[in-house]
Amino acid sequence: MKALLPALTRFMPVMMVIFLILASIQAAVALHLSGGMFVRFLSWAREAYLPLAGISALTVLCGIIFETHSEKLIRKGLRRRRGILMDSLARLTNRDMLEALMAQEQRETTLDAEELAAALRARVIGQDQVCEDIAQQLRRRLALHVRNKPVGIFLMAGPPGTGKTYLAKQIARQMERPLLHFDMTQMSSPHAATQLFGSPKGYVGSDTFGKLTGGLQEKPDAVVLLDEIEKAHPDVFKKFLTAWNDGHVTEASTGAQISTTRAIFFLTSNIATEELTEIADRLPDDAERMRAESTEALRKAGFAPEVLNRLDRIFVFRRLHGLDLARVAALEIEAMIKGYGLSVEAGGIDAHLLFQLLQRQQKLGTGASARDLVRSIEDMVSESLILARQNGAKLVRLIMTDNGVIAEIAEEKQALNARLIP
Repeated sequence: MKALLPALTRFMPVMMVIFLILASIQAAVALHLSGGMFVRFLSWAREAYLPLAGISALTVLCGIIFETHSEKLIRKGLRRRRGILMDSLARLTNRDMLEALMAQEQRETTLDAEELAAALRARVIGQDQVCEDIAQQLRRRLALHVRNKPVGIFLMAGPPGTGKTYLAKQIARQMERPLLHFDMTQMSSPHAATQLFGSPKGYVGSDTFGKLTGGLQEKPDAVVLLDEIEKAHPDVFKKFLTAWNDGHVTEASTGAQISTTRAIFFLTSNIATEELTEIADRLPDDAERMRAESTEALRKAGFAPEVLNRLDRIFVFRRLHGLDLARVAALEIEAMIKGYGLSVEAGGIDAHLLFQLLQRQQKLGTGASARDLVRSIEDMVSESLILARQNGAKLVRLIMTDNGVIAEIAEEKQALNARLIP
């Protein structure tokens, strides 16, 4: 019986025509209509033949057009005029805002690499080539519509204090993505994986999600920053391999699989600093060869091979020198002063102080970063900054004296005049 249904459906128009003819004959017999009356009716309605034929032809043409475009209409959905039927989105939510959010997501898939690179170069000092390379990689990977792994898995390697962590944070800020930041030095034990991926049922903490799985469930498009990844325990590494290979992580407490395909992973490492610095200085204009030699250097230094095999790119940060180091030191000092609730006067950091920092850096060689030197300054001037704040100061300047660095209170009016005078 089911096999007959398609055939009956196809012959339905013919059956309707036969039914109409039989119904017309039955009506004529019931009304006692003769053939002569039918002929006279046709003669009387002769003037209406042409308009009726035109209407019929137009109806047939409309039917053909509808049949031809029916698939497109089905895909687009039936469009009704707003006056007849209100759109459910307009009735239940803010449709304009929803369309704007969808348009913003579409724009993100076509990232402006030059604009992102310029914004990163303006904030991350001394790493212009890295900023440009990362912006290009993000543009290419976000443009992919089909992928079963994260947007990118990038390793940022190089000496400490060169801006690796800061660059990842700036990328999250410039791309308007949430940041999930994890210090992997705290993941050195085999049980540390439960902090990120949750605890199995029956164990302590199984009633809450892990920090990584819970974060990605709420913010699937996050920038995940894994600081000093080489210090994590191998068991923690194994958990990440699934996230990078299969495009999901498993929450241990529920067994739920949480997608990682919209996330961007940044790993930082201080391993093999001397080797990577030498490679970066020797091959500044050969990016492919620099990445190949950097991978081999990391492998020889003991970096987990299973992680290296899953990296999309390795970016080598160069050690800061000269004015670049002075810029970083000045910014760190400014951040330190703001941490005490104060602001630094324009030109308020003594040049002799920065020069001494550069000299100390040269003497220490690779043993200290700009941040380490700034911390020693904080130990020297913290008491002066506290006293200045207690005395109602808002602006201060740091002066280098024979007895060390002191914080002087700056007058706001004098600071404004200094900025106005060319």
